[in-house]
Amino acid sequence: MRSSVLLVLPLLAACATTPSGPAAPAQQPRAAPPPQDIVTAPSSGGFIAPRVMNLPGLEGVIGKNETALANLFGPPRLTVNEGDARKLQFVGPACVLDIYLYPLEPRGEPSATYVDARRASDGLDVDRAACVKALRR
Repeated sequence: MRSSVLLVLPLLAACATTPSGPAAPAQQPRAAPPPQDIVTAPSSGGFIAPRVMNLPGLEGVIGKNETALANLFGPPRLTVNEGDARKLQFVGPACVLDIYLYPLEPRGEPSATYVDARRASDGLDVDRAACVKALRR
């Protein structure tokens, strides 16, 4: 009897079905990012010079170091270090200003190369130059 039960079990297991829910949507493969041109100086040891933003109204910010920016806006609310780069965040009633600092030469002091601005209430982009003007001391 025992052996007959053991023989029937695999047959019963083969008949069993597992509940299935709705089929998961097929995921599309991610497209490869477009190629980027990266220029390095031959004697720089692999240093990649950052792109520097050049927009009207940001002349007093772009190119400044952390000390000069703190003199313009006060102490940053947030400082994020990543390698030799740095992000400073300044906040006021009008907007949130993120300033990205990168060294312009190998082992150089990081300076502001890019600025981003948004409203604190909903994160929507605002005019960068207007935000800089609103947050200046």
